[in-house]
Amino acid sequence: MKTATFLTLAAAGKLAAAHATFQEMLVNGQSFGTTGVRGSSNANNPILSTASNLASEMMVCKGGSKVSGTVSVKSGDKLTLQWHHNNPSSGSGDKDEPIAASHKGPIIVWVAKAETEGKGNAWVKIQQAGLSGGRWAVDDFISNAGKIDVTVPNLAAGDYLIRSEIIALHEGSNPGATQFYNGCGQIKVTSSGSLSIGSGANIQSVYTTNDPGVLYNIYGGSSSYTIPGPAVNAGFGGSSSNPPAQGGGGSGGGSGGTVARYGQCGGSGYSGATQCESGLTCTKQNEYYSQCN
Repeated sequence: MKTATFLTLAAAGKLAAAHATFQEMLVNGQSFGTTGVRGSSNANNPILSTASNLASEMMVCKGGSKVSGTVSVKSGDKLTLQWHHNNPSSGSGDKDEPIAASHKGPIIVWVAKAETEGKGNAWVKIQQAGLSGGRWAVDDFISNAGKIDVTVPNLAAGDYLIRSEIIALHEGSNPGATQFYNGCGQIKVTSSGSLSIGSGANIQSVYTTNDPGVLYNIYGGSSSYTIPGPAVNAGFGGSSSNPPAQGGGGSGGGSGGTVARYGQCGGSGYSGATQCESGLTCTKQNEYYSQCN
């Protein structure tokens, strides 16, 4: 069985409802269907956090290979990454759509040059959300019907991979039992931005089984959580000339716009919007990055 490396027979029963898969991209609300979406080679099953799994090629794009299409975007566009529990979606009658509510944890978005195929030190982190005010990123993901909204950074023109990732911590107190879900889309940036990707993170070595953000007990009553991996890369949080996005990604034109949940609102070298949408607070995560939560 192809998924045997990732799912033990003992865990199979527990994982029966523990599925999610990236299926669609939208730009400023317009759907491009499955264009540019790399299909997963192990369906909608998770990758468990054993050392061998975290170092495997499944971490790159869930085993998905290059497809013929790409989705064109410009700096500042709202790119929506749509996930569902099943493929195709089983709709509103599915109690675990887009993912089981128990699967609490962070959501992270990365970008890499397409020519790298996501291998080696290819990835820069452009967005992340974890635990804020007792609410997990996955809670907001469910409320937003499986949509992860991202403001396209001011990238140099070219072809890129966009990779979204969910880390489900409902069994995270057990080493090797945290569940990783990821999926990649192929995008073409048509605007001429100033940000180029140099040496980034190797997604096959960025996590370990015992990282504090991987081996973590969500039932322990802690109000703090450290998202594993590097910080969001300086300048890659994104800004926009579009109206404020509804949902996840940051938006706002220059310093006069507003920023939606999880969008960048400050940091060293950042020149975009700094005012969060109503009800959100601009929270400093490090010297280079502040985010609306």
